[in-house]
Amino acid sequence: MSSLPAALSAAGASPSPSPSPSGSTPPAVPTLQDAQESATNAASWVEQNWSTWLAMGLQILLVVVVAIALRAVVRRAITKLIDRMGRTTPAMEGSALGGLLVNAERRRQRSAAIGSVLRSVASFLILGTAALMVLGTFKINLAPLLASAGVAGVAIGFGARNLVTDFLSGVFMILEDQYGVGDVIDAGVASGEVIEVGLRVTKLRGDSGEIWYVRNGEVKRIGNLSQGWATAGVDVTVKASEDPDKVKATLDEVAEKLSKEEPWNELLWGPVEVLGLDSVLIDSMVVRVSAKTMPGKSVTVERELRWRIKRAFDAASIRIVGGATAVEDMADAPDPTAAVAAPAVYANADSPQTAATAPIVTQRPAPPAK
Repeated sequence: MSSLPAALSAAGASPSPSPSPSGSTPPAVPTLQDAQESATNAASWVEQNWSTWLAMGLQILLVVVVAIALRAVVRRAITKLIDRMGRTTPAMEGSALGGLLVNAERRRQRSAAIGSVLRSVASFLILGTAALMVLGTFKINLAPLLASAGVAGVAIGFGARNLVTDFLSGVFMILEDQYGVGDVIDAGVASGEVIEVGLRVTKLRGDSGEIWYVRNGEVKRIGNLSQGWATAGVDVTVKASEDPDKVKATLDEVAEKLSKEEPWNELLWGPVEVLGLDSVLIDSMVVRVSAKTMPGKSVTVERELRWRIKRAFDAASIRIVGGATAVEDMADAPDPTAAVAAPAVYANADSPQTAATAPIVTQRPAPPAK
């Protein structure tokens, strides 16, 4: 009996807590001492790492400032270099040769294209290097990033290989100055005058006025008809009975006059030469006349030469025949209609023409006499 009061007194001394209606214990309220401890820990952590943060911030700021300044300096240097490349001396600009080699539009487009490529490459290299240095400051492992970029570059290269080919071909074409605005070129797939040069596409205007868009990567060979000099060649076919010395003297006179008269003397880069007999046939001979001209002016000089040669030969009574073989004049040949009778002759039943056109009647042999 003595154990029961002892158990009740023990239970009254330390009563067990009753369960809450929700079944969970209430959250502990932070005390002022806990807040002081947290603030002390944060302050100590900041005090321990502020020097590292400051060093990283200064390093990042230095990298960004240097990258921006270097980019501005490089872009300005490229702009000045391109402007210097586009300028020419007044003497060359005022001469026909200076205007021929590189005209204003061609210089402008070529300089703009080269400057754009160089500035883009310089900006990509400088800013890309700066971004990698900033990421390295944060202790970021760049190996997975570079590997992913390499894989993405390979995938893009395979998917857009035609675009990359066109771009690289355009870059080298512009840097090597293979052709420019105003040049007449033969690109294989199309030919005409260049009206616009781009890094991916070149625009040509054909002889009939059509515009061709030629991808730079598709051009395998280029024939520039506007660089250096051109050749104007005229073949004159005369009868074999003509005096060769007289023909040559007449052509020499025409060539001498053309070389001294304006504006043809500006288009010629050398004297007009009579090269001599190019071929001799049974009833004709061909004399070749040639001259070096400015690029793109050979057709104009050839037309003027033909015009003057025709007038000079008419004055000298030298007959020009067409084709490789001389064709006789129609006055010397017999009239093919002379042997043809008039239609009225066939209306006469007794005329020889009617008799000649009558069908031949097969005569049957007479039967043998009985």
